[in-house]
Amino acid sequence: MDSFFSLSKLFWFLAAPDHLLVWLMLLGLVLLWLGKRRLAGWLLSIDLLLLMGILLMPLGDIVLHPLESRFKQPDLNKIEPAGIVILGGGENPELSSVWQQSQFNAAAERVMVIPVLAKRFPDAPIIFTGGSGSVLRQSFKGADGVADYLNQIGLLDRVLLENQSRNTYENALLSAKLLGAVPDQPWLLVTSAFHMPRSVGIFEKQGWQVIPYPVDYYSTTSIGFKLDPRLWRNLRDLHTGMREWVGLVVYYLTDKTDQLLPGES
Repeated sequence: MDSFFSLSKLFWFLAAPDHLLVWLMLLGLVLLWLGKRRLAGWLLSIDLLLLMGILLMPLGDIVLHPLESRFKQPDLNKIEPAGIVILGGGENPELSSVWQQSQFNAAAERVMVIPVLAKRFPDAPIIFTGGSGSVLRQSFKGADGVADYLNQIGLLDRVLLENQSRNTYENALLSAKLLGAVPDQPWLLVTSAFHMPRSVGIFEKQGWQVIPYPVDYYSTTSIGFKLDPRLWRNLRDLHTGMREWVGLVVYYLTDKTDQLLPGES
């Protein structure tokens, strides 16, 4: 498990789209230094064209929309989950630790939904599962980062915090360990919409019965071909979508899921 975590982080450091743009630029500069001007010119031109495309259009929608549309929102009036498990990722534990106040990121909807679901299902136990996905900063735990917020809204005693998991596989594994066993009744599973297919596959592989409750949507089109010049956001969304597709393939090949792309049956 340790080698899987470390290797996955190393691979993504090398293969992330934003990093690939940097590697391509560096390779072009090396080729210039070696006197390979024609090849260097082609590489740098391709790099610039890719960067301009990402700058002008939300190309991340191409890879995000198929993921975000795999599961529909459940009708909360028609379900009665035995419990609720919420995957970390919307919190910023390092900032929370530095400033002694819960801090959140673009996926804050994962945390924002807690009081809504706690009120809607007053008898359902709630688990918030999230440690650290960082290789270099394992001391900052996601669940610890939301503890102050939960305390402020009066839900700290209601929510079980699991703070040792480093990825979604460990979210499912350690949440079951916290409960004493894998639940034998359906639990509501909350995570970002783009992450829901992989999460469902991982949890079901370990024996969980889950009702997907996707939040935190990113895509606004199905093809991404619209003028929306915002480099930082477009690059972020492309990075997020590509990482998730790679994760789906890797988790399937390493037998952590039974389906390459889980969806509604």
